[in-house]
Amino acid sequence: MNITVDNIKQTMKRYFGYEDFRKGQKEIILELMKGNDVLGILPTGTGKSLCYQLPAFLLEGVTVVVSPLISLMIDQVKQLKMKGIKKVTYINSLMNPEERKRVIRHLSHYKMIYCSPEMLQNRYFIERLRELNVSLFVVDEAHCISQWGYEFRTDYLRLKHVLAWLEHPVVLALSATATPEVQKDIMEQLNRPQMLKKIYPMDRENIVLTVEHYRKQNDKLNRIAELLRRFPVPAMIYFSSKKWCEHAAARLQEELSDLSIVYYHGGMDKEDRLYIQQQFMNDQVDVVCCTSAFGMGIDKDNIRLVIHFHIPANVESYIQEAGRAGRDGEASVSLIQYTPSDEDIPLHLISDELPDEKQIESAAMMLSENYGKPIEESFELHMMETLQLNDIQWGFIKYQFECYGLISENRITLKKSDWKAVCPDIWDFMSTRMKQKQRKLNELLSYLEVEECRRKRLYKSFQNDFKEPLYHCCDRCGFTFDQWNPPVRTKVIKKYTWEQKLKEIFHQGE
Repeated sequence: MNITVDNIKQTMKRYFGYEDFRKGQKEIILELMKGNDVLGILPTGTGKSLCYQLPAFLLEGVTVVVSPLISLMIDQVKQLKMKGIKKVTYINSLMNPEERKRVIRHLSHYKMIYCSPEMLQNRYFIERLRELNVSLFVVDEAHCISQWGYEFRTDYLRLKHVLAWLEHPVVLALSATATPEVQKDIMEQLNRPQMLKKIYPMDRENIVLTVEHYRKQNDKLNRIAELLRRFPVPAMIYFSSKKWCEHAAARLQEELSDLSIVYYHGGMDKEDRLYIQQQFMNDQVDVVCCTSAFGMGIDKDNIRLVIHFHIPANVESYIQEAGRAGRDGEASVSLIQYTPSDEDIPLHLISDELPDEKQIESAAMMLSENYGKPIEESFELHMMETLQLNDIQWGFIKYQFECYGLISENRITLKKSDWKAVCPDIWDFMSTRMKQKQRKLNELLSYLEVEECRRKRLYKSFQNDFKEPLYHCCDRCGFTFDQWNPPVRTKVIKKYTWEQKLKEIFHQGE
């Protein structure tokens, strides 16, 4: 297809209203138009979505976008439709069955289809996609392949099979944080070893990095209240505990009545989570106390402060979450709060993600006793209950047995003579994964204690240098909150009589 840069710019202006490209966008798009697979690493907030949304309207076929979160795909489709782009849709578990069937029946009406990796294991959906000309296959937030694929969401590791079923369309994998090690893993798991790498520095020169140490957890909340009272700006506060998330939101709301403060975590109803995200996006909520379930793909440009009440499990997660601040280029701050033994929570989460050797052996025995049978949901639930496995641990075991050919097409092919031979290999792999996760946590802990420039230490695994800070660098380079002067949105509080309130409600006012 002979498409020039001018053609691409005209399409960009027509659909998206942009006059020119941001760094990296043009280079990635041109390679995709040539039919080349691309691994693109661009900083958070620099317009990664345009790298596939624009080609979707230039290419003749359909673009499939693999998205990790329902809220993310809904928000992106909503934004596209607000721009007048109608031939986009999503398929997810929030849709009622009839709506989902209707969309799948009419897939040929769309140019861009968002879905989860799990949905791509649905036989009916994949057969309908096979009837179309899928010209571009996008893995958005591609670091999830490496970060989540081995335990939490093993369907990420099955994407290479999906690509084969779709007769190998052009592939774009996008992320904001991927070390050379993770980049290699993404390419291997997608079975695309020849992907062209388009890697750009991921540090954000407008975000100040700072770490504060405390004796007790409550000291952290007192400090947060002090900062928000002084700087009433849009903020995100990350917690590793749902209980702490709710407790902090309640206490901060009680102390800071002028701000709207809510909590968000994976234990809430999907509809409630989506509603809170939309409120935050529309400036109806000022502060969100959240777990890592919130934030991926949040396209809100005026977040000024990102606080980690609990430390994340690795540097990659921290960079992703801190990068949600200051997308408009204004001075913003990332603060990590640390108390002794804070690492106990991520260590517990790491150990809880993987089964132990006894559970793997017992699962193998139970499967071998049911040789030849299909794996039905009731059987999976019985195994998990009997062996005290959570969803993540069972997902890990099931995928490992699939890799060794002991489960095939959801049917047990494991004989009693087989399982003893493979269990030691799975144990070795599990040990390796555990050590990798602990190493990544240690990198984060080392960053907290560093005495040199934090920016230099944070990005050294990702790039050779870093950009000159626009405002301030970090606390190790002299930053204090006394030097921060963020734009503060003043709220106008209207006082009404009850008659005026009724008129406002029923739109009868002048």
